[in-house]
Amino acid sequence: MTDLSPSQRTWKVFKRNKIAVAGMFFIIIITLIAISGYLIMPDATPMANNMTIQLSIKKPGSQFMMLRLRKTEPVDTVNFFAKMLFGQPSFYREIPITGYTFERDSVYINEYIGAEDKPEKKAYNIFEIITNQKPVYKNGNVSLCYSPNNCRIFLAKEETYIRFREKVISDHIFKRTFLLGTDVYGRDMLSRLILGSRISLAVGLMSVIISLLLGVTIGAVAGYFGGWIDAALSWLMNILWALPALLLVIAISFALGKGLWQIFIAVGLSMWVEVARLVRGQVMSLKQVEFVEAARSLGFNNTRIISRHILPNIIGPILVLASSNFASAILLEAGLSFLGFGAQPPMPTWGSMIKEHYGYVVMDSAYLAIMPGLAIMLLVYAFNLVTVGLRDAFDIKSQSTRI
Repeated sequence: MTDLSPSQRTWKVFKRNKIAVAGMFFIIIITLIAISGYLIMPDATPMANNMTIQLSIKKPGSQFMMLRLRKTEPVDTVNFFAKMLFGQPSFYREIPITGYTFERDSVYINEYIGAEDKPEKKAYNIFEIITNQKPVYKNGNVSLCYSPNNCRIFLAKEETYIRFREKVISDHIFKRTFLLGTDVYGRDMLSRLILGSRISLAVGLMSVIISLLLGVTIGAVAGYFGGWIDAALSWLMNILWALPALLLVIAISFALGKGLWQIFIAVGLSMWVEVARLVRGQVMSLKQVEFVEAARSLGFNNTRIISRHILPNIIGPILVLASSNFASAILLEAGLSFLGFGAQPPMPTWGSMIKEHYGYVVMDSAYLAIMPGLAIMLLVYAFNLVTVGLRDAFDIKSQSTRI
């Protein structure tokens, strides 16, 4: 086993921790779901914001019959990558119905308005449903225009009506199942949970990158050069370390404004101090060892010594702290969204979903707040498991006893 490289030894120890590996696979699955996003969401409209007010607060597994009507305003078809990143605006307006009947060229529906025993009766022309254009009746014929340059004439008789009724039934009447129910605005909860995972992971990733760039740079400079540079930077770190993280993030958010990119910066600026303190201590313990002295005697400059000889030897503790900070960033973002300082509506975040529905916890719809809360708990717990696994894997004593 002595011929294994340090990274191979670390991975060998890490994968023996089954719980940490399970946490890592859970994070990978959530990441794949977040990347897929709109491609797998039941509601693929931008921000999963397709509201059907009549269907507000429906239980998980609820199924409704829907009538699909083409929107009058033009809607552009986006390409694959645009849909994956931003969603596809819906071409249709969906109406929940409890039943329908046909009579000649009309379909009579019972529109669901919140109670199945009190439907609202409406009528739509079957030709208009299909073509989105009003038909023209003349001399026993009906003229239909699918587009300005594509008009056709049909005989206004029962065979024509039957043909178009079948098309309405096959293409415009369908059943929709809400696997996790709907929220207070009648939006699909599953779609908003999936999109919320993208926001949480994006905030965690960007915040950790910002905190690592600042923390590693400032900590390495303070620990390597010492003297008044170390004293000044340590004073700055101690001041920021004394401030509660959430209050610091709120203050930065006030200064930068509300929005997703502002949250990236605010959370990242609140977490670099931990990284800097860790790196400073590690650099101070390594800058006097033999291989660093050898690098100095060879005439290497300070930047090369820090980047090529010191930092690679402290990558383990940095990765452990990065994993821990990822979990902290997700919690901070959820807290900010709950307080109204995070990503703004209609963008779905787990924290804002809890804010919108926490009043239903004492009612029979507690799942509306429990589901996003459970998602936050499981993802943070998975990162904590990975953190513990990385800590043990990078520990030299642990490696020597387990290999």
